Amino acid sequence: MSGRRSKQKGSRRELEFSKLIGGTKVPLSGALGGEFVGDVRGMGMVWEVKSRKAAWGQLYGWLDKVDALALKRDRSEWLVVMPLDKFVEGWKG
Repeated sequence: MSGRRSKQKGSRRELEFSKLIGGTKVPLSGALGGEFVGDVRGMGMVWEVKSRKAAWGQLYGWLDKVDALALKRDRSEWLVVMPLDKFVEGWKG
């Protein structure tokens, strides 16, 4: 994929995600830093949005039968991965 098409795809995904969570897309997708850090703001958080064709296949497989996935790299903090609908449902209480 060309650089321009890749950037356009990223912008589309950021806008799509921001609408799903009722957030806003950050101007220039965080390229300026400072107050423009991250891609999307919503639900009281700053989000980085990534979209890849096949990079996370194993993550989706691990989530097939569970609600969430906890990940930890050595000497790093824990990460949580879960489907957006389950996250939003939990957020709303």
